[in-house]
Amino acid sequence: MIKLIKIMIIMGLAVIALPRLFTAIYSLSRTYTVDNVPDQPVAIVFGAGLWRDGSPTLVLRDRVERAAELFFAGKVQKILMSGDNRFDNYNEPGAMWDYALGLGVPESAIVLDYAGRRTYDTCFRAKAIFRIQQAIVVTQGFHLNRAIFTCNALGIQAIGVASDQREFRTASLVYWNLRELAATLAAFLDVYIFKTLPVLGDPQPIFPPNGQ
Repeated sequence: MIKLIKIMIIMGLAVIALPRLFTAIYSLSRTYTVDNVPDQPVAIVFGAGLWRDGSPTLVLRDRVERAAELFFAGKVQKILMSGDNRFDNYNEPGAMWDYALGLGVPESAIVLDYAGRRTYDTCFRAKAIFRIQQAIVVTQGFHLNRAIFTCNALGIQAIGVASDQREFRTASLVYWNLRELAATLAAFLDVYIFKTLPVLGDPQPIFPPNGQ
C-alpha cells in the first residue's frame, strides 16, 4: 500500500511538472532580449494586479516599461494592454494606459483589452477579437514560457521578451514559480481538453483591412 501511494504521488508530481518543463523547452528558441528580438507588429502586455489606489503593481509596471522600450526601439508598432476590468473600481488596462502615457507612449500606439482576465483569455482574444497574427509577449520570466506557449497554441506566432527589471523578494519568486506549475497545467487543459471560450465580442482588428 505504501509503495502504491508513493507511485501515485510521483505520478501526480509528474503530471504537474511536465507541462512546465515542456513550455520551458518550447520557449527556449522563442525568447529574446530587446536588442535582438525580431520586429513584430504588436507587443502583448498581460495584466498583473493593481494597488488599492488603482495604480499598477511593480510587476505590472515592469511589463509596461518593457513594452514601451520595445516601442521606442522600433520593435513594435502597437501595444495591446490586456487585463481585468470586471469591476468598476478595478481597471488593469486603464492603469496600464495611464502609466504608458506617462512614459511617453502615444495614445495612437495603445490598444486596450478589458477582458483579459487570464493569460489564456488574453491570448484567445488577441487572435479572435484583435486579429493578431504575430506578436511579442511581454511578461516576467516566471510567466513568459506559459504566455509564449498559450499564444502559439491558440494561433498566434508569438515570441517573448522578459520584463524582469528589478529584484523581488525570494519568497515572492518562489510563490510565483510554484503557482506556475498549476497554472501551466491549467493552460494545457484549456488548450487541449476544455477549449474554454473567454468573454468575446465583435472583432476589433488592431490593423484594419486595407488600412481603414
